[in-house]
Amino acid sequence: MNDRPNDLRRIRPEIKKTQQFATMGAEERFQNETLRPILKLQNPLFIEVFHQYIEKRKGVFYDLGLEKKLAYIESSLIKDQKFRNSVKGMIIGHFTVSEYHQYSSNSSALNKRMMNMVIERLKDQVQLFDAPPVVISKVS
Repeated sequence: MNDRPNDLRRIRPEIKKTQQFATMGAEERFQNETLRPILKLQNPLFIEVFHQYIEKRKGVFYDLGLEKKLAYIESSLIKDQKFRNSVKGMIIGHFTVSEYHQYSSNSSALNKRMMNMVIERLKDQVQLFDAPPVVISKVS
């Protein structure tokens, strides 16, 4: 039997810091209950995808100072529509059908929240992008 909604919720990490209040708006509740756990789950993938993004652009990122690196991260997710949509898909793909309906009713505002959260997450981990990723190949 297909138990996708429960399977998706089960693999999401629990975020203990998030508090829920009766006065919270629907967007903030969706952000805390759905987006934050998905972003935490997908973090290793976001790191790898951003490494690949840097490499595809000839690694100029590595030669930038800290402030320029932070601006580069922000710019990549704001201005590069193809990259932005790819990251958005990595998040939306983890929605249950009911979460997708919630998302669809206010996708513009929720997209803005999603991208801001991903930008901040990558900026907070900027030290992981100081050098090209080490690729370990398996020898059989």
